[in-house]
Amino acid sequence: MDIKEIHRLIELMNENDLLELELVEDSKKIRLKKKYDGGARVIAAPMAAMPMQPLGAPAPAAAQPAANAHAGTVPIKSPMVGTFYRAANPEAAPFVEEGSRVSADSPVCMVEAMKVFNEIRAECEGTIVAVLVENGQTVEYGQPMFLVKPE
Repeated sequence: MDIKEIHRLIELMNENDLLELELVEDSKKIRLKKKYDGGARVIAAPMAAMPMQPLGAPAPAAAQPAANAHAGTVPIKSPMVGTFYRAANPEAAPFVEEGSRVSADSPVCMVEAMKVFNEIRAECEGTIVAVLVENGQTVEYGQPMFLVKPE
């Protein structure tokens, strides 16, 4: 494999937004991996020993207040399917509580998917008025996790 082929692999990675590529040909093996580029922050961490509900278990009724009870709020929705965590680890304080003021880049929770912990940001400004998900609960793509009163 010559340098032109390696450059072409790098171009393919960039064109397809790949962070890692591994190619095996005969007895040759090449692995390319990009550095963190400042995009969505992904934190790989070991699974914390936390009690979790089984997959597909419905959330307790108290964890899902009616959306119209908080008229004029903006939901912070899960960008993926995974397990919701309010804090970075079991000993840490939650990222936010009801009444916490958030800005667009404020971390609000972690969603673990395939043993990768993804830090979720508010992406809006205001005050958290409701936490809709219990720690360790499975969340679906687009599921509201918090309600924010815009300011």
